[in-house]
Amino acid sequence: MTQVHQRDVVDVLLAQHEEIKALFSRVAAAQGDRKREQFYDLVRLLAVHESAEEQLVHPAARKAIGEGNERIVDERLHEEAEAKRTLSDLYDLGVDHPEFNDRLTLLAENVVAHATNEEREEFPLLRSHVGPERLQRMASVFEAAEQAAPTRPHPSAGESATANIVFGPPLALFDKVRDALRKS
Repeated sequence: MTQVHQRDVVDVLLAQHEEIKALFSRVAAAQGDRKREQFYDLVRLLAVHESAEEQLVHPAARKAIGEGNERIVDERLHEEAEAKRTLSDLYDLGVDHPEFNDRLTLLAENVVAHATNEEREEFPLLRSHVGPERLQRMASVFEAAEQAAPTRPHPSAGESATANIVFGPPLALFDKVRDALRKS
């Protein structure tokens, strides 16, 4: 009898990494209003992805890898903090700014390097130290955390799980109102 692989949190993250890479390409190739809409989609995906990772994935990885390997998670958190600041600055700059494309390219390079670091260092540790059933449950919790996550980067809110839990819901509400106003 063949056992069907149920999607776990690492599968969800890997799929989102591919979606993020594709969005970077689409934003770079687009023009005008289409570029703006694609960029807003990218901003939203990056914001909710990183917020949910900070609430769930990095704490689980830190616990799984144990003492002496904290640098792996600390480096990912530092990369995420840098990406949030850059993404926030890029959002404020706007897609019509003459420097937008160059800054977008630099952000894409940094985000792809960050994703590669997670895929090479953090995700294998999760898969080897956390049971498959827990990783599957984490996928559901991760997706729920994304629903409550802010849709814009908020670099001053912090990168810890606690900061995301405390500041995430009010920021998410504010962001969702801004999103609705933008679409109207």
